[in-house]
Amino acid sequence: MAAPAEINKAEAAVTSLPGAEVLVNGIGKTFRRGGRHTVALAGASLRVRAGELVCLLGPSGCGKSTLLRIIAGALPADEGTVTVGGRPVTGPSPDRGMLFQTPMLFSWLTTRNNILFGPRAQRAAGRHERDDPELDADAAALLHRVGLTGFGDAFPHELSGGMKHRAAFARALAARPSLLLMDEPFGALDAITRERMHEFLLDIWDQHRTTILFVTHDIEEAILLGDRVAVMGGTPPGIREVIDIPLARPRHALDTDTEVFLNARRRIRASLRS
Repeated sequence: MAAPAEINKAEAAVTSLPGAEVLVNGIGKTFRRGGRHTVALAGASLRVRAGELVCLLGPSGCGKSTLLRIIAGALPADEGTVTVGGRPVTGPSPDRGMLFQTPMLFSWLTTRNNILFGPRAQRAAGRHERDDPELDADAAALLHRVGLTGFGDAFPHELSGGMKHRAAFARALAARPSLLLMDEPFGALDAITRERMHEFLLDIWDQHRTTILFVTHDIEEAILLGDRVAVMGGTPPGIREVIDIPLARPRHALDTDTEVFLNARRRIRASLRS
């Protein structure tokens, strides 16, 4: 068990995670299968400022997830460049955490060991020298931060849907990333749990200000979460327009009833239809 002083130090380190600037320049991607060519992205360009939360919004098949995977380094682009924190993206990196629609926790590991899986793998590969007491303190701090204190020894099947997503979020933060890439992470949740997860994400982001790119096809979700919304679509698919969201922060579910929110929704819908 980590000492309180070690946990406080770990909490400070997690809270001060630096966000990275993301520069996407002229990204193109074509999938080729059985003689057929499908253009997934063409000339996609976007700048995400350090510590900004930007939503990628559009219908299915508009290239949102493809662009996210390219930024993650999990998929090579056919043309164009991506830099994160000034460094070219050439493959996956622990500096870029990724969250999916399914939490993807390891069923045979406890919540604590799921959170520490990445840092332990990095240590085994010689990428950092954090020792066991420091890692234990990190896990305790993250469990507290995501509201799972007391569930460190629970297995995934013992957690609710929202708790699994919070555990996955803690696991992503454990690597201390400068960029979080979120691919419709709350899409499979019921409406009430989804609203709670929005509040959770906004609260965590307000404390950390890690740069976040959040993929969604839900207009209201994009407006509630994002500093800006990058509207995607068209033929060939790309980024059609980037819209500022002038809602003040901190934000809450009740903001969806405001005139600012409704005006933003009208503008985004017009962009999607154009």
